[in-house]
Amino acid sequence: MYLSALKIENFRQFGHGDHALNIQFNEGVTALVGENDAGKTAVIDAIRYVLQTRDAEYLRLQLEDFHISSGGIQAENITLRCTLEGLSSAELGAFAEYVTYTGGVGRLYVHWSARRVVASASTRKWVDISVRSGENGEGPSLDVGVRQLLATAYLKPLRDAEREMSPGRNSRLSQVLSSFPNIDAGDSFDPAALPTDLTDAEALSIAGMGDFLRHLVNRHSAIVSAQTEINDTYLRPLSLAGQPLTSRIGFGEAGTDPAKLKQILERLELGLLDHATGEARGIYGLGSNNVLFMACELLLLGKEPDGLPLLLIEEPEAHLHPQRQLQLMEFLEAAAKPSTELRPVQVILSTHSPNLSSKIPLQNLVLMQRQRAFSLAEDQTCLASDDYRFLSRFLDVTKAGLFFAKGLLVVEGDAEAILLPSLARRLGKDLTKHGVSIINVGGVGLRRYSKILQRKDTSKGEITVPTACITDMDVMPDCAPEIRGLKGVKGPVWPDIAKRRWRARKDFGSTPAEVERGLKAHREKRGESDGQCVRTFVADHWTLEYDLALKGFSKEVHHAAYLAIYEEKIDKGTETKAGLLKKAQTAFEKIQTTHATEEARCSAIYKLFNRASKAIAAQYLIDFIDQGFEKGSMDATTLRGKLPTYVVHAIEYATGGSALATTSSPAHPLMVPAAPAGSTDPLEEAAE
Repeated sequence: MYLSALKIENFRQFGHGDHALNIQFNEGVTALVGENDAGKTAVIDAIRYVLQTRDAEYLRLQLEDFHISSGGIQAENITLRCTLEGLSSAELGAFAEYVTYTGGVGRLYVHWSARRVVASASTRKWVDISVRSGENGEGPSLDVGVRQLLATAYLKPLRDAEREMSPGRNSRLSQVLSSFPNIDAGDSFDPAALPTDLTDAEALSIAGMGDFLRHLVNRHSAIVSAQTEINDTYLRPLSLAGQPLTSRIGFGEAGTDPAKLKQILERLELGLLDHATGEARGIYGLGSNNVLFMACELLLLGKEPDGLPLLLIEEPEAHLHPQRQLQLMEFLEAAAKPSTELRPVQVILSTHSPNLSSKIPLQNLVLMQRQRAFSLAEDQTCLASDDYRFLSRFLDVTKAGLFFAKGLLVVEGDAEAILLPSLARRLGKDLTKHGVSIINVGGVGLRRYSKILQRKDTSKGEITVPTACITDMDVMPDCAPEIRGLKGVKGPVWPDIAKRRWRARKDFGSTPAEVERGLKAHREKRGESDGQCVRTFVADHWTLEYDLALKGFSKEVHHAAYLAIYEEKIDKGTETKAGLLKKAQTAFEKIQTTHATEEARCSAIYKLFNRASKAIAAQYLIDFIDQGFEKGSMDATTLRGKLPTYVVHAIEYATGGSALATTSSPAHPLMVPAAPAGSTDPLEEAAE
């Protein structure tokens, strides 16, 4: 038996009708991910209200839990419904009067409702709660015994695991141990037949061992002496005739064997041992004790022969370092699978950890976004089966940040990942303030990552995280192959197109009109997976570096690439940055005079990246742009005019701008704009 679905109406941020929440759960692990205030905690709390929890913690419904609409009207009723499926024959029998059969399949619906009652302005506000069976709550009410069988284990966020494992009345450890098989096995203690050796003592039950210990303590000479002294010296003189006062020192008497067992179990504690000495010492922190606590809860759920084996965990990553988080996730997945000794445990967790999210199979994630739940199972997204296999290998911690962002910039390389945050900040679109994450896919699977957020059935809602996919056009100008010295290129003679991996403009047609039509089709193909919240922004001409040079940063891109080539010499101190910038300026001027067109010049600049690291060059380019802002030679307006159009549009879309169409290539290359009058060139200043 497992919890397969939850419906929430008029509870906290969830409304009714189209604004109600319907969420599906897996038999094994289901992880709720998403930004803050998306409703993850509300889902966990709703399950707790309906099914209750094993820790017997009283969960009081507050008036604030009743949904308040955007118009300020508070709901009168809350409706929560849990659907339990996969009932065994024994469970169908145990819940016979509550089970609903549809198409021969028995399901247990637990329909929880609360009605807000306001008698008058002078009386207290209160609520009327009912728990019934049936899909619409039309079945009989669930009695206390049934609800106890459905109670879940719950681990609250920022839990104090050490306190939870400490001894005390109704401690969690005593609850775990009391449900353990054969916990009451063994013989009772008979004072007339005292155990003569350790083997005889071990044959006693735990309650019997407690009686034996009580007997030994009562016979201890110090205890006997103290007891005699109290009775003879103090109580006898104070006794009335016929009413003697007599005392006995010893453990508290609990009465029946079950009561004695409970008393003993409540005195036990669970703690971690020092691995070196084997002794219990307070060397472990919150993280290790947190793992111990979860292991204890899973043991309880796995060992119990009946009831609902459901564990709710809020923020399992609490107090755990990244490596332990990954280990924990593997452990939870293993606990969700059947074994010979333990029954499978269903786990529903909420997390803000990209670390955990990257470890959980994509199919087991539910993205909470704007008070809606979007399962990422195979039949729910636009991903194909092979996409899931691909993402299971490449969805790492960095890329898993996409589940928690308000906007996304999906890029193909390190250069874009380094440049875009700085450019966006200088344009007044700070990515951090807008909650935008950059997902660097490393040139692999750009489309696959974008499809994660696209829904197969949009009638059930769409994910509204603006996702801008930035990609190169990968079509070089016709002059570039010869300038770059590509293999097999001899002037206008190029290798057969089938034998090379690169493309140039003339590959798309023999006339300018044919070329433009071919390039348009090529661009449209790059964005053929667009839809819903996903937009593809294709480079205006070729690559990011080439387009930056062509639009307005030719000198900066050249000098950044030049410095990147000699980065190692700068680090070793054999070259200075100022000296290299002077050499770079000489080389740049030679390019300007050698090549007649701007396309040829920018192609010659881009040739430097045959040797230069794009990532290191991006860092130098950021420095040059920052220097321009610091010296006053550049501002946001100037920067916007010098950046490729597709870069600006992608940043604006991801940070909440309008759904801009994919940019198209300009008909003619743009000349580099002159610097504002009276401005200072930061590159010249750096060289000086």
